Amino acid sequence: MNNYTNDNTARRYKAHVSIFGTTQLHLRNPYIIAWWSAAFPGFGHMILSKYLRGFALFIWEIVVNIEANINLSMIYSFQGHIDLAKEVLNPRWLLMYIPVYLFGIWDCYRTAVDMNRVYLLAEQENHRFNSFSLGALEINYLDKRNPFLSIIWSLFIPRLGQLYIHKILTAFLSSLD
Repeated sequence: MNNYTNDNTARRYKAHVSIFGTTQLHLRNPYIIAWWSAAFPGFGHMILSKYLRGFALFIWEIVVNIEANINLSMIYSFQGHIDLAKEVLNPRWLLMYIPVYLFGIWDCYRTAVDMNRVYLLAEQENHRFNSFSLGALEINYLDKRNPFLSIIWSLFIPRLGQLYIHKILTAFLSSLD
């Protein structure tokens, strides 16, 4: 049971509340999102609530990184063993790694810019959206949350902060690592 049913009169909504969590549009700095994607492929997409794409890039990065021996090569090069770093690196896997890594950064930046545009249009439309969801599995509602409390809960046990802010899928997918 929802307190508002989509009647297709709005072109864009600012938020969606369901039993799986709360997803909302807000302005994001595209450079920060791209930086998270550069730090680890898939993180930027997860911040943007693009879970399938983010999780696929996350798993892909782990598999290709292991097969190409990128981390081992980095360790050897940091220690000054350049010849050993070249020897352990698998060039076929490395050549596959680079384009997808760059794609992830570019796609996060592009998606953040597009989502900012959609948010600005949704803000002008100012249409109602569902802020309460009552289901057999969970009751979920939109309310103000203190981000500091999310940090505190995450310090005690990782992913509790994500559950606190109703990011159920992010908490679940990040627990699979």
